[in-house]
Amino acid sequence: MRFQKALAGSLVLMMCCAVAAGKDKKKKILLPADVLQAKTVLVVIDPDAGMSVDAPHANRTAQEDVEKALMKWGRFELATDISTADLVIEVHKGSGKIAQETIGGLPANSRPAVYEPTDSGSRTSAGTISPLGGNNPAGAQRPEPSPQAEVGATDDVFAVYRGKRENALAAPSVWRYTAKDALSSPGVPAVDAFRKLIVEAEKQQAAQP
Repeated sequence: MRFQKALAGSLVLMMCCAVAAGKDKKKKILLPADVLQAKTVLVVIDPDAGMSVDAPHANRTAQEDVEKALMKWGRFELATDISTADLVIEVHKGSGKIAQETIGGLPANSRPAVYEPTDSGSRTSAGTISPLGGNNPAGAQRPEPSPQAEVGATDDVFAVYRGKRENALAAPSVWRYTAKDALSSPGVPAVDAFRKLIVEAEKQQAAQP
């Protein structure tokens, strides 16, 4: 009898914990208010990403595809450097391999000056070497190109950070999306997932008393 009561008590406790966990999950904040208020965004390539020997333009293409998808969405204005960016989106194109040969030491985010008019606005780059700022180690130019073995996630990575600060990429990301072909055009699923998340977060925010 004592064992049965103890068992019954344990089951009740587990049910209460499960209910409490369910309530806590519902109350989880999807995105903080400052992220929902963001107006400008800077898209950068992961500074630690080397240039793939098999697909040397993969990360640059992913960066451009994400920028175009953001322009089509129309919620954010593209920034050209960290000082004017409310958010920073870091992209890293997956190779589908656990390890791949790359060339490291290249300034991943240096790019020529670009002005590209489109139906949804214009995509502009000032041609700066380090849009993350000279004092940001993650954005600094590396000394010499050299072969390296890159080991990490096999899928595409789309990570969102707060901007307008030094060492932006050294802080924890606000949101991260990793999936196969997440950065591929024309759909760019990562941007679509971020858009849906913001819609849900705004609904959550509006429902709060």
